[in-house]
Amino acid sequence: MRTALILLFLLALGAIPGAILPQRSLNQEKVDTYIADNGKLGQIYDKLQLFDVFSSTWFTAIYVLLFISLVGCIIPRTWEHYKAMRSQPVRAPKNLNRLPHYRARAIPASDFSDTDTFARTRISPLFKRWHTRETSASEDRAGQWSFSAERGYAREFCNLVFHIGLTVMLVFIAAGRLMYYEGQVIVIAGNENSQFCNSAVANFDSFWHGALGDGTRLSPYCLQIEDFKADYLSNGQAKMFTSDIRYATKNDVDKPTSEWTKYTLKVNHPLRIAGDRVYLQGHGYAPSFTVKWPDGETRTGEIQWQPTDMTNFLSAGAMRFDPPAGMCPDLQERRKNQLAIQGMYAPTAVFIGENNNVLSASRFPTQDDEAVAIDVFRGDAGLDTGVGQSIFTLDTSLIHQGLLSKIDRVNLRKGEKTTLNDGTEITFNGAKPFVNLQVSHDPTQGYLLGITLIMLAGLVGSVSIKRRRMWVRVTPQGDGTALVETAGLARTDRAGWGREFNKYARAILQEPDDDEYEDDDED
Repeated sequence: MRTALILLFLLALGAIPGAILPQRSLNQEKVDTYIADNGKLGQIYDKLQLFDVFSSTWFTAIYVLLFISLVGCIIPRTWEHYKAMRSQPVRAPKNLNRLPHYRARAIPASDFSDTDTFARTRISPLFKRWHTRETSASEDRAGQWSFSAERGYAREFCNLVFHIGLTVMLVFIAAGRLMYYEGQVIVIAGNENSQFCNSAVANFDSFWHGALGDGTRLSPYCLQIEDFKADYLSNGQAKMFTSDIRYATKNDVDKPTSEWTKYTLKVNHPLRIAGDRVYLQGHGYAPSFTVKWPDGETRTGEIQWQPTDMTNFLSAGAMRFDPPAGMCPDLQERRKNQLAIQGMYAPTAVFIGENNNVLSASRFPTQDDEAVAIDVFRGDAGLDTGVGQSIFTLDTSLIHQGLLSKIDRVNLRKGEKTTLNDGTEITFNGAKPFVNLQVSHDPTQGYLLGITLIMLAGLVGSVSIKRRRMWVRVTPQGDGTALVETAGLARTDRAGWGREFNKYARAILQEPDDDEYEDDDED
């Protein structure tokens, strides 16, 4: 058991980096940022698998060793407990008066005829729920008739239940990591297409799964994000985040969204659906821009921007537009006339400068005075290269190579527009909130809850039940009386056993007592 305790301590110690450092399983981008900001130290942490603590080889090794150690403790203890339950209580010690609890009294001959009658009438009724044993004078250590009683075997049983439960919990946690899947997706609220369907891995922005899963057995359902609400104190501190959604499963997906089931999603109050849990993980804003080309054709883009100030939600992002095919029928010409926008968005803008026309920050996280500060680029934005790009920043290599050139820098409030040198107009339409949803699936969660409750019951029983022994010895005296000795011993020094012993002793010795004798219900 000492080895198991050491391993349990090491497991808790090893989990500390997982709570302090960003983890890849939760946020790959934060891990990359941490490594970039900390240089060599970040690289050392990465080699030590401190960004993948709970799936690292060293954490798994501690986990497996703890499991083996627990099994090695439980098997012999279970066998010993079984033998103790099957065996008779130990014989009375030779000198009962040396035990912590001892009482004796000489009984007149009129109250004592023989040991069998004394045991049947005076002792046995008191110890019906105890393990008992009668020892003849020839077998007794002191050469007299004695009686042994023991109770509290459930203490060790509850202890074993706790440790077996802990072992089973480790098994189910490991099984859960093999069968789980978890994904995150950002959905802009309030649009006609503000939907997410848990039907394919491609619908997620990021997705992880266990070794026994590949994302092909997702629970089918769809969500419609109708709105997002954030309540703040006057100092900008968040009070509550809520999102009104509708959801449908299986055949209900084909119904109009107005007939889907309503639900209010809150932080730490997930939607439980089809064996999954859908959490409201985060939120932000998605600015919308409309580009109108000289030929009158328009295109509107709306995409989430990344909050850089989590207090007032100053956000940064980028957007790319491909020109109409009619303006540039040649592929190379179209590539040279792609438009890109990069800048920052403030829900409640703070302007500085002589004319208060330079956006510098956001004063509050709500959309009280929306504005953007953007750089507009023309050239090859990399839309048709087939290479994945960040949705929050432009590819700086294209700018450095001169393939993408900045043609304008402007600050725009909601509804304002800027006109480029070729007559193209860019209008800022405002922003809509987006929600970051996390979908988690773990088929072992319900079993783990049941195991935890059983472990808790075992722990309570192991610390509250007392293992105690009691002995009675009858020694005939020369004057016709009999000396009746009672002694008790608790396996653990716990308060309350002395009072319980006195009640039993007084009942056996028939000593006067103002308190009515009450049996103890502990097993």
